[in-house]
Amino acid sequence: MRVFVTGASGWIGSATVDELLSAGHSVLGLARSDASAAALEERGATVLRGDLDDLDALRKGATDAEGVVHLANKHDWANPAASNAAERGAVEAIAETLVDTERPFVLASGVAGLAKGRPSTEEDPSPFHGPDAPRGGSENLALEYVGRGVRAVSARFAPTVHGVRDHGFIAYIVGVAREKGVSAYVGDGTHRWAAVHRPDAARLVRIGLEQAPAGTRLHAVAEEGVPTKVIAEAIGRGLGLPVTSVGPEDAIGHFGFIGAFFAMDLSASSERTRARFGWEPTGPTLVEDIEAGAYFPS
Repeated sequence: MRVFVTGASGWIGSATVDELLSAGHSVLGLARSDASAAALEERGATVLRGDLDDLDALRKGATDAEGVVHLANKHDWANPAASNAAERGAVEAIAETLVDTERPFVLASGVAGLAKGRPSTEEDPSPFHGPDAPRGGSENLALEYVGRGVRAVSARFAPTVHGVRDHGFIAYIVGVAREKGVSAYVGDGTHRWAAVHRPDAARLVRIGLEQAPAGTRLHAVAEEGVPTKVIAEAIGRGLGLPVTSVGPEDAIGHFGFIGAFFAMDLSASSERTRARFGWEPTGPTLVEDIEAGAYFPS
């Protein structure tokens, strides 16, 4: 299958490109910079230059492929409205291009905010609708195209997709610990974060592209929930720093924007995903990655 991948040089995207190529697919990867284009070509992918604001490029990529994997996101934490608008515009452009083709369209989503007081499941619909919602309500937007001949599939990722060179949430929390001289968690640290190793997440994206029926919600979750205190303790050991609690009222002051997330329970189940598609994570756990030095480059 010829697969158009946005975010193809990103953290999850680059692993997904490798996974697709190793499975015999060809990849057309979106690249906005010379460095990204060169990295994709070195991997064996074909390059399409553009970004999320270049809707003509997105339409061309979707037209020229037999399936689409949309992983790109601006992640502009200082201007979330711009990120949400770009995400919604990109998903709409791709989906409209795929109408009546029955081609697969796998898009990235998340498990945050799906359920309260329990781990979220694949049966939980996204509560985010409309352009002003997180990610521009892109999951629900994409799934609206199921009835229009698009095999739309949502790949919901754990809040931490971990591994060596991860520059996401855990790396940010490690950076805060270095800066503050203490590894902190919020409150009693019993709220939990789901986690998945990067190659396991990429493998599930491929499975979704190849096998998942229209309307499927996949949960890329290997660990249902790692207590945030346990995460902070592992970081403290790795950096040789003391571990302490920060009150919920001080979370944002201590951590910055990530404090709001680190104070949330973001646990999730992948039981249905595993049973339905035979996906079984094989990578190290989050704490194993932290303890192995994945977040402490020499």
